[in-house]
Amino acid sequence: MNKRTVAMAAAAGLSGIALGGGAVAGSEEARTSAPSEGCDLPGPYDYPRADDVVDLDPADFTSRIDHPYFPMRPGTVWTYKETDGREVRHVRVTVTQHTRMVQGIEARVVRDVVRSDEGIVEYTHDWYAQDSGGSIWYLGEATREYDDGEVVSTEGSWEHGRDGAMAGLLLPAQPETGCAYREEHFAGEAEDRAVILARREHLKVPTGFYRRVLHTSNSTPLEPTALENKFYARGVGPVVELDISPQFSRAVLVSVTRR
Repeated sequence: MNKRTVAMAAAAGLSGIALGGGAVAGSEEARTSAPSEGCDLPGPYDYPRADDVVDLDPADFTSRIDHPYFPMRPGTVWTYKETDGREVRHVRVTVTQHTRMVQGIEARVVRDVVRSDEGIVEYTHDWYAQDSGGSIWYLGEATREYDDGEVVSTEGSWEHGRDGAMAGLLLPAQPETGCAYREEHFAGEAEDRAVILARREHLKVPTGFYRRVLHTSNSTPLEPTALENKFYARGVGPVVELDISPQFSRAVLVSVTRR
């Protein structure tokens, strides 16, 4: 492992997270939206890049999401402990029974609620659908930030097909190391990108020990110094999110329940 990876593993270990494997924690590939040569996306679409227009056919999509690294069965609830310095927040992510029509595509609604000791910090509805090749597409979000119980911002909200916003991939059907893609595109508001760093990491968190963990590096040109790493366990979903830069923070899965 190089120095950056060692530093990341050390930080994770101090946070109660055991990390194994040799993936690089940060990569210049994470800052480009162009997929590497040889990266093929199963199904009817190519990897989405930067501001490339995508023409999504509703007939290619379903709200039933069974991706092995992020199965979204309605009623599933993930609970995370998020730590940023001395501040601790609790995140509850719920796959609802509801769907939303986005440009004719029936998308699954996932609710994400962030709380601190003072109350709700952020309340978001995310919209996802899976294409016929098995990839999860991110079709938008409605987000509200709170301060003292009052909504202070809806910045970052977007919906595919409105005001130039376009969907991106949350996870490709068959993740391959080195493949890069956009997760969302709403110019100047939401331009997240990702690259697959590894598929065989090992992680120990409060919910258990996981092998063959998918590891992505996530960035955005809107914040050039920002770099995040996400880890997905097969059959579970996201188990760890680490903000590497500009400052360190972490969100760790502490429980998952399914109906």
